[in-house]
Amino acid sequence: MVSHELIARHCICCDGDQLQRSPAVLMPFVALRVFGHEPVEITADWGLRDLRQGMAYTLCNSLQCQECGGLFLDYRFTDEQMAALYHNYRDELYNTQRTRFEPGYANVLGHYHQRAAYLDEVEQWLAPHLPEAPAVLDWGGDSGINSLFLARNRLLHIHDISGVELVAGAERVDLQRIGQTHYDLVCCSQVLEHVSFPRQLVERMLPAISTDTLLYLEVPHEALVREHPGSLELAPLKRHWHEHVNFFTDTAMRRLLQRVGLEVVDILRLPVELGWTRSEVLGVLARRV
Repeated sequence: MVSHELIARHCICCDGDQLQRSPAVLMPFVALRVFGHEPVEITADWGLRDLRQGMAYTLCNSLQCQECGGLFLDYRFTDEQMAALYHNYRDELYNTQRTRFEPGYANVLGHYHQRAAYLDEVEQWLAPHLPEAPAVLDWGGDSGINSLFLARNRLLHIHDISGVELVAGAERVDLQRIGQTHYDLVCCSQVLEHVSFPRQLVERMLPAISTDTLLYLEVPHEALVREHPGSLELAPLKRHWHEHVNFFTDTAMRRLLQRVGLEVVDILRLPVELGWTRSEVLGVLARRV
């Protein structure tokens, strides 16, 4: 198969080709940033004979793997499109554009600048596996405000493309520096649900993972997955896609990790209160086989 399918024909987690497919729409904010598409109303003035009048949005498909249960958008955005989607993430222009389509977004902006309270529980869950003050690499850690063991570490390295100012005690590192450093914990939290090729992203982390290094991956345990445990009939229920283009199951995460030579040590399912909504995170602790 082609390693980077821009319209997915294989599972992004296990590479399976048995995919349930159902039509959906790409939310207008994402469609605008990625494709330059605006919603449009088809009216009688268009003079179209065979199309019904009404609002037109960017179409897509929901795909669910019938082997591992992973649920995902069929579009796999290019690096250029991803850069356009996340350009100046949550700056004034981004927020203005998004609020135009999603007025309620303005009500949650303040919460993104605070450290998430549930991280204390994640640290307690991880602590028995780690030294008292671990050496931590946060892959995709933004400013470091939500990095694990922020207040108790031997070192905290951040690898992130955003270029934002880091919190005190964190240090930005490139791939060369990562390859020269031994880490007790590599973490990647709330990232894999956004990226087009999650398995390839985890593969890029492997140089940082020694035989005694632990990898912690955290993704949302999405409500649709929680409410229909074990279901392989989720594609028809997923009618729209936004920034989260991948919904993971336990099995999907296990299969993804197996394909890159890692095994699951433990799994955390943690209900969280985010200030504006209640949700749940799925945390997976892994190591080299």
